[in-house]
Amino acid sequence: MQELRKFVAPEFVFGCGSLNLAGRYAINFGAEKVLIVTDPGVIAAGWCGKVKDVLDAAGIASVVFSAVSPNPRAEEVMAGAEFYRSHGCDVIVAVGGGSAIDCAKGIGIVSMNRKHILQFEGIDNVNVPGPPLICIPTTAGSSADVSQFAIITNLEERVKIAIISKTVVPDVALIDPATTLTMDPYLTACTGIDAMVHAIEAYVSSTHSSLLDMHALEAIRLIRANLLNTIANPTDLELRSRIMQASLEAGLAFSNASLGAVHAMAHSLGGFLDCPHGECNAILLDHVISFNYASSEERYLKVGEALGIDMRGMAAKNKRTAILQEIAELKLASGIDKTLRERGIHISDIPELADKALRDPCLVTNPRRFNKRDIEVIYAEAL
Repeated sequence: MQELRKFVAPEFVFGCGSLNLAGRYAINFGAEKVLIVTDPGVIAAGWCGKVKDVLDAAGIASVVFSAVSPNPRAEEVMAGAEFYRSHGCDVIVAVGGGSAIDCAKGIGIVSMNRKHILQFEGIDNVNVPGPPLICIPTTAGSSADVSQFAIITNLEERVKIAIISKTVVPDVALIDPATTLTMDPYLTACTGIDAMVHAIEAYVSSTHSSLLDMHALEAIRLIRANLLNTIANPTDLELRSRIMQASLEAGLAFSNASLGAVHAMAHSLGGFLDCPHGECNAILLDHVISFNYASSEERYLKVGEALGIDMRGMAAKNKRTAILQEIAELKLASGIDKTLRERGIHISDIPELADKALRDPCLVTNPRRFNKRDIEVIYAEAL
């Protein structure tokens, strides 16, 4: 018998031109004044302006909050919530990557619950849903537009916190692959590998289910088959669409199955260094798989098959090596070749990083139990 499983997801529209539905959905939510949450890069790329034009055409007033860092900070969320209140907004539209969307989620949480954003860390700590939230992702990887996660940086503690609650799931995601045409090659690589990690960790999660497995495996297949070609041919909209679909499918999987040690360790690392989340995941991925492998061997073999590895006739130990090698080669071919040492981490930093990773809720669903020493060893291997 199947165990009880709940599947949470927003309404979403996938395909080129879906961005143009922002006005219609805002009207459906009874919007009188929309807060657009974005960042300077998305404004420069022109996507914020396009959304504002769509809202204007629908007769809906809007204001823009763009003081959002690549890793959104608690202070930015609090400033955004005050901006939302002072301008009399009633609906939020997030336009951007995971940073803008997570900041928008945080603004909604604070606006309705009237507490500091850091007080919501953990699982199911958001009692009141935020105002209607429409997400328009402009990167293919974070899946923040369909997930029940919001990741916010605590600058004082130099760590990223995870807020996980079904009340955080956006109301609508307008997933328009055309918005990813302005991504540079390294951002394409980092976000693509981020989606790969989402899919792999969801598939081996202790709360995996058949409802989610099909999404996770399809995401892995799509990324392996199309990411390198997308990096090499950045204006190919068909390739961009396939990677955007992979991000969506990975998001549906991990939002419901949760994640694992890669993300727990990456949140600690990203908060410490303030570096790209996808890059942190990529650096750690094969090291964590190596540690986890024996605890979920059959599932990792399915991951290997989704990666396109022909393992027929291979000895068991060679299959493990082939999977790790395939992932390492994909990272390198994508242009993600840094080590933790090259990113500025020293051996003396590892105990602090491990302490913070050990407290991350993503570790709860990792297929193998971790202690602090285990985490320290993996960080050391990634140096």
